[in-house]
Amino acid sequence: MSDKPSVLFVCVHNAGRSQMAAAWLTHLAGDRVEVRSAGSAPADQVNPAAVEAMREAGIDISAETPKVLTIDAVKESDVCVTMGCGDTCPAFPGKRYLDWALDDPAGQGVEAVRPIRDEIRKRVEDLIAEIAPEPTA
Repeated sequence: MSDKPSVLFVCVHNAGRSQMAAAWLTHLAGDRVEVRSAGSAPADQVNPAAVEAMREAGIDISAETPKVLTIDAVKESDVCVTMGCGDTCPAFPGKRYLDWALDDPAGQGVEAVRPIRDEIRKRVEDLIAEIAPEPTA
């Protein structure tokens, strides 16, 4: 077991919100946090508008692929952040669950995805401050 906190981001298709959240957490926290993302009904590919919006922020998620949500992924995570997947995420005692109400970028253009991307960044920054703050010298 790692002593690093681990976070699982879950949305239905694992193609937009959860991919952007995982990328932000990896980008902003580095190796201080283990990051996973998954979907209850994964899409065939990551949403191109999400890829473009993240590229604009200097983060490349073009090589990511949507992954199916597994019970093991939830069991192995300290924090499970759901984004519009309702009750499809299994619940286990001792886990922390957060539900982030965010617009779904599916079928949206990059203009509509940018504010979602920026809101996700703010929430990820708050999460990092709570679970994996920068070490003090």
